[in-house]
Amino acid sequence: MSHETELMHHIKCKPGDVGRYVLLPGDPGRVPKIAAYLDDAYHVQTNREYEVWTGSLDGERVSVMSTGMGGPSAAIGMEELKMIGADTFIRIGTCGGIDPRLEPGSLIIPIGAIRKDGTGREYAPVEFPAVPDFGLASALKAAADKLGYAHAMGVVECKDSYYGQHAPERMPVRHELLQKWEAWKMAGALGSEMESSTLFVVASVLRVRCATVLLLCRNRERENSLNTGLVRVTDTAPAIETAIEALRNVIREERG
Repeated sequence: MSHETELMHHIKCKPGDVGRYVLLPGDPGRVPKIAAYLDDAYHVQTNREYEVWTGSLDGERVSVMSTGMGGPSAAIGMEELKMIGADTFIRIGTCGGIDPRLEPGSLIIPIGAIRKDGTGREYAPVEFPAVPDFGLASALKAAADKLGYAHAMGVVECKDSYYGQHAPERMPVRHELLQKWEAWKMAGALGSEMESSTLFVVASVLRVRCATVLLLCRNRERENSLNTGLVRVTDTAPAIETAIEALRNVIREERG
């Protein structure tokens, strides 16, 4: 199928509207904040959960598009972006903590994701691993090191139900939810979010690159084990700046 002039059904963009490099927050309200780090950024389109801006970074066209919450809308967004020319994606997101050692405000750069999502299972069997592009994940690690942001690399859990995590005891499947949460914790998972496993699997199938950087907003496991009281961090600037710095390095290397 040719997409040379076709307007994508959900994101309402066409070829030429976006760059090959795309930053993917979940929240549409975060898109202008990320786009402010680009040169000459302008609003392209808003439809459903998809807010799209395009600008440039070191002379290369870069876009920012929100995906909403969860795997289904993230997969649709990546599919349609790929159809109109994008091939490199960095998710900029937030997460909750699983590892009690991690403090809110630190960053998590996933090297793998637990596939509790449903969308990815319609792309590849659950035995197929959800892993980021190694080069992009390495660039994020190098960027966090350079900027001096506390960070950890490891496995994250990705689920479809926010309240299945935060209120498992009222769910009919509470025993399974609580048992698996303890399993993730014992196995060393770092945090919990909703999109990366889907994006990693879809990216593998589409033969594009994807990685993620997450702000750890709150760690209930840490609060409970250390009796710290509620600690919540909402400033996503460290995650955004890490993604921007990583993308600069990728652009520089690919030009060279």
